[in-house]
Amino acid sequence: MAIPASDAPLGCAPHNHQLCIDDALQTARERCAQRGARLTPLRERVLELVWQSHTPLGAYQILESLTREDGRRSAPPTVYRALEFLLEQGLVHRIASLNAFIGCPFPHKSHQGYFMICSRCSVAIELDTKALEQQLASLAASNGFSVEQAVVEVSGLCPRCREKEATP
Repeated sequence: MAIPASDAPLGCAPHNHQLCIDDALQTARERCAQRGARLTPLRERVLELVWQSHTPLGAYQILESLTREDGRRSAPPTVYRALEFLLEQGLVHRIASLNAFIGCPFPHKSHQGYFMICSRCSVAIELDTKALEQQLASLAASNGFSVEQAVVEVSGLCPRCREKEATP
């Protein structure tokens, strides 16, 4: 049964992905300007590479793209520093289980990252859900625990891959 594009998560639905990239870069420029943070050309390029798809990228994949596509001779620490800056600004998330990074579609608000990650195509979908955050906080409190950071990464099949699997 086909999932209507309007019901599929953005990473799984057909869309003009260049708009995702353009929006992310514009948001980054505005956010950094408001905070007085320096969005260097390298940091901006790393963010652009992270947003090239809705699949998480590792630092070495980013480094390889910088070398191959831009001819830059960057060292791993340079990429890690750029990623650390983007994390601090709330522009990307680190997917711990994959040791990779993905663009944040909600950088305008402080939040934990909750992800559904397709085990077949690697698309990662960030969930924008206060309900889950509140439930986790409530469960923690009922156990006398104070949440400092929550990492929720759910592995499974995205709608597109489920549909492919169901089609003979």
